[in-house]
Amino acid sequence: MIARRLCAFTALSVFSSYCFSAGADMGQTIKQPTNWTAIAMFVVFVVATLFITKWAARRTRSAAEFYTAGGGITGFQNGLAIAGDFMSAASFLGISAAVYANGYDGLIYSIGFLVGWPIITFLMAERLRNLGRFTFADVAGYRFKQAPIRAFAASGTLVVVAFYLIAQMVGAGQLIKLLFGLEYWVAVVIVGALMMVYVLFGGMTATTWVQIIKACLLLAGASFMAFMVLWQFHFSPEALFAKAVEVHEKKASIMGPGNFIKDPISAISFGIALMFGTAGLPHILMRFFTVPNAKEARKSVFWATTWIGYFYILTFIIGFGAIVLVSTNPVFKDAAGKLLGGTNMAAVHLASAVGGNVFLGFISAVAFATILAVVAGLTLAGASAVSHDLYATVFKHGKAASANELFVSRVTTVVLGIVAVVLGIVFEKQNIAFMVSLAFAVAASANFPVLFMSVLWRGCTTRGATIGGFLGLVSAVLLTVLSKAVWVDVLHFATAPFPYASPALFSMAIGFAGIWLFSLTDRSARARIDQAGFEAQSVRSETGIGAVEGASH
Repeated sequence: MIARRLCAFTALSVFSSYCFSAGADMGQTIKQPTNWTAIAMFVVFVVATLFITKWAARRTRSAAEFYTAGGGITGFQNGLAIAGDFMSAASFLGISAAVYANGYDGLIYSIGFLVGWPIITFLMAERLRNLGRFTFADVAGYRFKQAPIRAFAASGTLVVVAFYLIAQMVGAGQLIKLLFGLEYWVAVVIVGALMMVYVLFGGMTATTWVQIIKACLLLAGASFMAFMVLWQFHFSPEALFAKAVEVHEKKASIMGPGNFIKDPISAISFGIALMFGTAGLPHILMRFFTVPNAKEARKSVFWATTWIGYFYILTFIIGFGAIVLVSTNPVFKDAAGKLLGGTNMAAVHLASAVGGNVFLGFISAVAFATILAVVAGLTLAGASAVSHDLYATVFKHGKAASANELFVSRVTTVVLGIVAVVLGIVFEKQNIAFMVSLAFAVAASANFPVLFMSVLWRGCTTRGATIGGFLGLVSAVLLTVLSKAVWVDVLHFATAPFPYASPALFSMAIGFAGIWLFSLTDRSARARIDQAGFEAQSVRSETGIGAVEGASH
């Protein structure tokens, strides 16, 4: 009954926000002609996913079902869901926007994101599934004292989730603003409300199936867009690039580096963030606990890497296609000559250019599905960090009732939804791919070093992992705030104290050094216990002996 009332209240809030904004806007100039085809497809998708959520809610009764769908997802399904989770607004809208604005330099996102997957394949996937239960802290803290390592893991997860959520909310807000002609803040509020409904009632089961459906639709839509772009140039990428050079304001410089990443240190630091951050993303690592065993976990990574690699090739073609077909068409620009909705909407406009209103409607619905699926996964990761790592393990010492843990998780979901809306409004003007890269920098500096050292180094101790992890986390956040992206673009100071685009080269080194130093100098009795547990951890991580399998997981 409470669930039904909350769902009705949320739906009413969304409708009220829409009506209020429409009423307040009636006397103003219309921002964009109403595209009823796009809106119809958009509504169809939302309704369909709400039915999935209703179906999933019936299957979500325990904490295990809420967090990991009971461990009953197959490797192929999970591979598609991981791809759906990873091919976020940053991938589809952000990378194509980066290529649209900077040409060749936008490719650093595609390559950086993709290179992280072999690390997960060979170092992480099997160990994660064998050692973990709900969150990556189950793995990182397997042989350590639970309270400090869980406190760190929850902190790292929440910071990464916050940065990642910003990008998704900005993309969703701009998309709905473009389609419906709403105020940006109203669009962000609507997305936040819908996301809360999906996660509150459907948990991981609903999130997984939304991600799978969205991955299939996105791969199909991106394939069609790339095909139509290349078709206009007789399937010659060389002809496409030549035309892009001819019409772009930066001319031939778009085919070389330097438009976005200005110096070698920034390029290296940026690449490190994207590569190692992938292996530290809590919402991606969490997906390995939804499969029944380690074999299915490896299969998940194989399929995810296949789909993600193919998709990133398409985003490069889409970005250059937008340069040729969108930047030269005044229909997609405002009176000042700026792209409607900003550069983040380049791919959406390209859909209209190559497929008309029907395909625009399809891509808009898919883009929204992309954002919604990723936001749901992120929110679930954040909620599990608070409810499982902090509430159940730290505060209740592992004795929390499943119903109480589930309640805390749902309260956290609402709080995270509100935070996501506020941050989405504050960071409205940022490139969403770049905002995600900051989340990757934090994940590479905090989560990845702790996960890597705890699993592979016998000498790692609770003190070393906790202090080193917090050092990586704090340094990454501090340097991010002091960089141009926040210090100048958001806080509007004249110059940034930290001169590089990404902090990962420095903050990840600080994280690893902190873990090594504070573990090496740890002479406590706890340190001996931590080191003695390495053998048992190693056997279980390599063989799976003792790991829980199947739906009882």
